[in-house]
Amino acid sequence: MKPRLKKIKDQVIVITGATSGIGLVTARMAAKRGARLVLAARSQDALHQLMSEIEQGGGKAIHVVADVGKREEVHEILLAAQGAFGGFDTWVNNAGVSIYGKLEDVPVDDMRHLFETNFWGLVYGSLEAARHLKGRVGGGALINIGSTLSDRAIPLQGMYCASKHAVKGFTDTLRMELEEAGAPVSVTLIKPGAIDTPYTRHAKNYLEVEPMNPPPIYAPETVARAILHCAEMPECAVFVGGGGKGTSMLGQYMPRLTDIIMESLLFRQQKSDRPPRPREHNALDRPSGQLDERGGYQGHVAESSLYTNASLHPVLTGVALIGAGLVVSSLWRGRPNERSL
Repeated sequence: MKPRLKKIKDQVIVITGATSGIGLVTARMAAKRGARLVLAARSQDALHQLMSEIEQGGGKAIHVVADVGKREEVHEILLAAQGAFGGFDTWVNNAGVSIYGKLEDVPVDDMRHLFETNFWGLVYGSLEAARHLKGRVGGGALINIGSTLSDRAIPLQGMYCASKHAVKGFTDTLRMELEEAGAPVSVTLIKPGAIDTPYTRHAKNYLEVEPMNPPPIYAPETVARAILHCAEMPECAVFVGGGGKGTSMLGQYMPRLTDIIMESLLFRQQKSDRPPRPREHNALDRPSGQLDERGGYQGHVAESSLYTNASLHPVLTGVALIGAGLVVSSLWRGRPNERSL
């Protein structure tokens, strides 16, 4: 049975990690389009501020303080949605955090903590969403935020890459199992490239300098638009940014060459010239408590993605393929100024 997805204005949408970056931009964008929202994050103050902002703008929202790494707290998100709105139509598993450092330098306890949020938190949310949507008239959408690193790992973020590989495997399997059972649930994996959010500032850092994202960099609005598209139109997987698609293709067809390129570029491109912040200032161990959409990237930030726009509209698929080819070419030449597809 195919899901009958509603227009955003008619939906109740659950968003985890709703007070920062992609989650925050998506919440604000969905509220402007008329969606009722269930906002989940760890910071009570930030959640209350966001809910008040949405309500003052004429929207409707509730908030739930929850650490997605704890299954019982994820269940509370479901109960809150049912209590306030009778359920939900779309669940977005967005909460996540990273660690910078060579694998040998990162404590195993931190690795496990990252997996509790990035992987197990997503698993808990997906299972709650699937059970609810299977019994809902018309079904609904489950949208999991993976990464271009779900397809291709890079150095210095090994555990983040591992968690996003796991997210891809789990999401793809859940999609197939729900489809085989005839459940009216659309399951989508969104794979953003490098996005200008507080991601690097929130990561726990074991480098000798402050980390930074490697180009090309995209605005968080590019991801939010893709998420809301998939809440209305079933999609299996969506790359946000031609750079990520190009990297995935390069890794699939030329894995050894990709290793060499990664080794020559990404150790340097992920290190800034700034001294590191105190290590305790990270979102792995505690919530940030601030409503920050962007991370203040100093270089060019692409406000849209030709590749992603084309891939979500079949009539432009040819343009998307050309864009991906250009990105592979620019990666090979190693010229950041040309990587803005």
